[in-house]
Amino acid sequence: MIHSSAKWSLVLLSAVGWLVGCTSANQPAAESEPVESTTFTDLFGRPYERYRDKLRLPEEEHIYNVKQLTFGGDNAEAYFSRDGQALVFQASNPAWGDDCDQIYLLDPIEGVAEAPTKISTGEGRTTCSYFMPGDEQIIYASTHVADANCPAVPRSVDGKYVWPVYETFDLFVADRAGRLRAQLTDEPGYDAEATVAPDGSRIVFTSDRSGDLELYTMLPDGSDVRQVTDSLGYDGGAFFSPDSKRLVFRASRPKTAEEQSSYTALLKKHVVQPGQMELYVCDVDGGNMQQVTKLGGANWAPFFHPDGDRIIFASNHHVQDSGGRQFNLFSIRTDGSGLKQITFDDSFDAFPMFSPDGTQLVFSSNRNNGGTRETNLFIANWSDTGAPSK
Repeated sequence: MIHSSAKWSLVLLSAVGWLVGCTSANQPAAESEPVESTTFTDLFGRPYERYRDKLRLPEEEHIYNVKQLTFGGDNAEAYFSRDGQALVFQASNPAWGDDCDQIYLLDPIEGVAEAPTKISTGEGRTTCSYFMPGDEQIIYASTHVADANCPAVPRSVDGKYVWPVYETFDLFVADRAGRLRAQLTDEPGYDAEATVAPDGSRIVFTSDRSGDLELYTMLPDGSDVRQVTDSLGYDGGAFFSPDSKRLVFRASRPKTAEEQSSYTALLKKHVVQPGQMELYVCDVDGGNMQQVTKLGGANWAPFFHPDGDRIIFASNHHVQDSGGRQFNLFSIRTDGSGLKQITFDDSFDAFPMFSPDGTQLVFSSNRNNGGTRETNLFIANWSDTGAPSK
């Protein structure tokens, strides 16, 4: 969701595109000596050793005991169940028989030893999964009703690099065994990027049913659809605050007549051009709208800190002078103060989410990928005051 977030396959695709040519993987932190080591074999038969904190960089003071959960393919947008005992995520991995993004379940303690449980149908392209109230069902977006084949990924339209906005995405609910239980949307156009309020009261999602990409909320059964935003630009990747009363999301806001004309013309072709994205917060009904970041570059994949006052997000604002190909995690208060860098990877860190109790952070990263373009899932302990000394 750019939730692909982007939680968002679209963002993941763009990030991979931006990272072409970045072939050096970070070395393990020099200060982190192996505490325990076990040799494993990944899905491609490659041996690796699992070290405690060998995947944490020296500057990363708020995360520790970093553990890699997946090995190979493109894995992103992992989100916790309400009890913190499971993760749902999207991935494309030929070793699992999927070259097109599908939805999977994952144990955050065990990680992936073999192909995990597939939640989606295996047809079409999927994105943006999230646990429904009770943790027994998962909502996600899929194109499988319109076409069982994987849709093409447009990279350039009118000479402009673009992200696809698939008009055949609709929202579905499946149980943990992958059995479809409901289709929640059937409007023409894009319906995706759904997340659920912590109290289970409403679902927020992005749709272009109005002719623009706006946020909407609805009840868990798909009824009582209400429009939240109404400004020109791509509003997406929204998440609820811990008290379920506010939303945080990222938005593009084309300002000049030329930018607005270009945005509108591209959207009619079901694509958008990546560019400037900033973070906003508002009440669930769209009231009290406030711009949080004014950093420039791409600021996206926001998620509320458990205290409800801070936001963790991905950004490349700090490397705009070098082309903006590096993404790291940052935190900021909802009033725009207290900006702080959290991760210091030299390629790509994004899609962060706190565990329900706030003790862990799951995120996607290109670290430790051996110089490939693989994006994997990582989980770490979180400390507001700094990682404990070894």
